[in-house]
Amino acid sequence: MARKPDDVLSDPRLDPLKQEYGSYSQEDFEVWKILFERQYKILPGAASEKFLEGLQTIGFSAEGIANFEEANKRLADITGWAIHVVPGLIDDDLFFGLLYHKRFPASTWLRKKESLDYLEEPDMFHDAFAHLPLLTDPDYTRFLKELAGIALKFIDNPLAIDLLSRVYWYTIEFGLIRERGALRIYGAGILSSAGETKYCLSEEPQQLPYDVEMVMNTPFWKNKFQDRYFVIDDFEMLYASVPSIERNLVDLLEKGE
Repeated sequence: MARKPDDVLSDPRLDPLKQEYGSYSQEDFEVWKILFERQYKILPGAASEKFLEGLQTIGFSAEGIANFEEANKRLADITGWAIHVVPGLIDDDLFFGLLYHKRFPASTWLRKKESLDYLEEPDMFHDAFAHLPLLTDPDYTRFLKELAGIALKFIDNPLAIDLLSRVYWYTIEFGLIRERGALRIYGAGILSSAGETKYCLSEEPQQLPYDVEMVMNTPFWKNKFQDRYFVIDDFEMLYASVPSIERNLVDLLEKGE
């Protein structure tokens, strides 16, 4: 049964939360600075120009933890999106419901110094630094909203959500883009990882043209670097693939694959 998109905003599982900026400790600010400076140093020539522009537009820097209230004001004027604070990972119907309403779920907790390089669950640095800058791009955000709309139609079908999760994984989390003839990164899972930022652009993994059918038939790994990445030409191409995503999804469900 398809989920009604409006239900998510009143869902009792989404407790009203907000970023308590004054509660961040000195260690939190130090961790943010370490992670920001480490990543920012290797991003020129590696990250998408759209991401780097978005990072400036949204106002994030090494000198202060991302301020969601200020970021929301900027996003409201550009794409109409906003940040919705969540405690951590949330159910699929809530996740896609928020995206459909142009609200990106983000946590407000930061990893500790002893866990700079690996987390089992995404923290605020991943959510804010790596995801939020591209919410300034209209085609990127239209793709997010439309992908979420498809997910809500099939929210009670685990196979459908698994297949759509592959699309999300290989685009929003681990996608590459070709800019000015060179490979660049736009996937947040890569942009928040120093190791994978270097690895994904090397000759070791496969870098394949973005193909919806191939993406849906490619499982992914959560505990190690991917062995392949899919490359788009631009975010308009990503948005234009939405009808193909739904067609391929229906075909695969009918085949029972």
